[in-house]
Amino acid sequence: MREQSKQTFMPLDVILRIRNLHTYFYTDLGISRALNGVSFDVPTGKVLGVVGESGCGKSVTALSIMQLVPHPGRMVKGKIYLRVGATDDIVEITALGRNSPEMRALRGGKIGMIFQEPMTSLNPSYTVGDQIMEAILLHQTVNKREAEERAVDILERVGMPNPAQVVKRYPHELSGGMRQRAMVAMALSCSPAVLIADEPTTALDVTTEAQILDLMRELQADMGMTTILITHNLGVVAQMCDSVVVMYLGRVVEASAVDDLFYNPQHPYTKALLRSIPHIGSRTKARLEAIRGVVPDPYASTTGCPFRPRCDFAKPGLCDLYVPALTSVGPDHTVRCFLFSDEGEDDEA
Repeated sequence: MREQSKQTFMPLDVILRIRNLHTYFYTDLGISRALNGVSFDVPTGKVLGVVGESGCGKSVTALSIMQLVPHPGRMVKGKIYLRVGATDDIVEITALGRNSPEMRALRGGKIGMIFQEPMTSLNPSYTVGDQIMEAILLHQTVNKREAEERAVDILERVGMPNPAQVVKRYPHELSGGMRQRAMVAMALSCSPAVLIADEPTTALDVTTEAQILDLMRELQADMGMTTILITHNLGVVAQMCDSVVVMYLGRVVEASAVDDLFYNPQHPYTKALLRSIPHIGSRTKARLEAIRGVVPDPYASTTGCPFRPRCDFAKPGLCDLYVPALTSVGPDHTVRCFLFSDEGEDDEA
């Protein structure tokens, strides 16, 4: 692996750093700018939530970290740094080849990922045990029997019933909750330093969803693992996360501790998201407020703040011409909005 500790400064409480990341998809319809300058830090041993509407770039951010952006996508600009040791052993992920031995060692070994749809992420031609064992055999020095024992152990740890039998079953023989537990087991099989969970409870019933979230929180606390939780469910964020990044059209528009986000939101988009969810104990019969309009077409060439067409506070002559820069509005609380600063940045959209 290429060490970047001399060239890169990262606080010891940060395990992953993303700076000015641009990921584009080059299609026959044009260029889709999925990520347009994403920057944030992931605190060591904490749970970071990444939220936003569909199409805001949450999953593409995760795939960029893993170097798994599908064709015709490509990371065109930016840096991703990962701390792989306890001190200054830092690797620049974006400097590694997608299929290089160094990247393959990180992927699954140092960084695990729970994908959004277990039925499409698990290979239907192989048993659950074979798929978990593959990661163990690739990243650890064990024989096949030891790998199978570890697969059974990790399945038992994630609460899988009858794990010794489940390792011999195929994905279609499992329920949705069992498949999700198998995905969690696969991601945790090599005890990664960072776990990326991309909407891990999608399509699950509320009881199974609660079980999976409780399981992830328990494992995160027991293993001291850093987790990036991608979701559109703010209730899950409140339950699971220590800090939050809010994304809109490929940019971070607000980042803060989880309590600050719920009790002191600053960006108009964040406030609109919070107003659109029901609150326990509310007796009002008023309808929930929907955010008017939709997320703009990522193929369209726009100028100014991307949220401007849906914002009640847009400033003509400013918001329609420039992209606001991230501005600090409190300790560890930043927001991208001209309501807090007149400072803009280059708009590459």
